[in-house]
Amino acid sequence: MQKKKDETEPQESRFFCGSLIWWMLFSLVTMILPRSFYEGDVLATAKNLLGKVLVHDTAEGVTSGRIVETEAYCGPEDFAAHSARGRRTARVEVMYGEKGHAYIYFIYGMYWCFNVTAGATPGKPEAVLVRALEPVGGTELMAKRRGTQNVANLSNGPGKLCMAMSLTGAQTKADLTKPPLFIIDAQAVPQKCILATTRIGVDYAGEWKNQPWRFYIKGNSFVSTRKKASRI
Repeated sequence: MQKKKDETEPQESRFFCGSLIWWMLFSLVTMILPRSFYEGDVLATAKNLLGKVLVHDTAEGVTSGRIVETEAYCGPEDFAAHSARGRRTARVEVMYGEKGHAYIYFIYGMYWCFNVTAGATPGKPEAVLVRALEPVGGTELMAKRRGTQNVANLSNGPGKLCMAMSLTGAQTKADLTKPPLFIIDAQAVPQKCILATTRIGVDYAGEWKNQPWRFYIKGNSFVSTRKKASRI
């Protein structure tokens, strides 16, 4: 009888562990931001994304980071946007579609930049650029990808975070409301802790370069750069 009891215990243990893992996965999936999160005003979405956690599950492993800096791009009337004046190319086509998808583009022949399509008007090509992350999970893998052990330098910029999170053009158009690339909910950042300033690298946009549509968490050491800013 004792032998039979010993044989059943590993099976019970495996069942318990398996149930626990599935429960954890279920909990994670239920925390993923829904489509409706991205269907509000793009400026509000850019601020609301602060504090949320970007997750990418790859064959190498899972990495994640807390969003600490964003920029909003407000469609055809915004001359800093890739969709300025209604421009519609294969690269920007994803912005004309369903909200809550990844828009990832290549710049300077070197770096990828990760954006989230958003906005309250269906078909209007708007997006939020994620400029910086605070590493949360998979830090060792992020460091390996970046070639540095300096945690403060892993994801404090749009190109850096894409390298750390293994984000390239292969992920553009990805639906962010489901794995493997998604954003999970987290405690909202108080308004008093959000600073607004002008966007980076948009001097070509005429008067639109002066719009205070870059938002970041006050005092966070992973913000890419600091310019004169005001509370929103």
